[in-house]
Amino acid sequence: MKLLPLTLVLVLTLCTCKKKVPDNTQADKDNGGSPVIEFSHMEHDFGRIEEGEIVACVFTFQNTGEADLLITSATTSCGCTVPEYDDKPVPPGGNGKVEVVFDSSFRNGLQNKTIAIRSNAKQPVVILKIKADVITKK
Repeated sequence: MKLLPLTLVLVLTLCTCKKKVPDNTQADKDNGGSPVIEFSHMEHDFGRIEEGEIVACVFTFQNTGEADLLITSATTSCGCTVPEYDDKPVPPGGNGKVEVVFDSSFRNGLQNKTIAIRSNAKQPVVILKIKADVITKK
């Protein structure tokens, strides 16, 4: 019976504790705002390519925010796709690019690959897509 009052006090204490949530609006004002990454296009279609071809495309973006934008990583859904990006900060109003190389070796048919771009932007993860219809050489 002594456990019941102690349990009740513990439950009430946990329920009444409020975690302070940071005020993002004030934080944005204090640090000059947040970076915002805006890509000119989010998907690229290579169309029909022959198996074994290595093709590339460039995704361009602009930092439309109010602070420097820094891409921290770019990961792909497959080892056949390799992204390259500049690791230097992009100032507000500045432009950048992500180049994506796709190796169609040992691939056949419709290919859909994703590239996850991680940054310090307001939207921290952006998903880019590439696709191709790989045909077998004759």
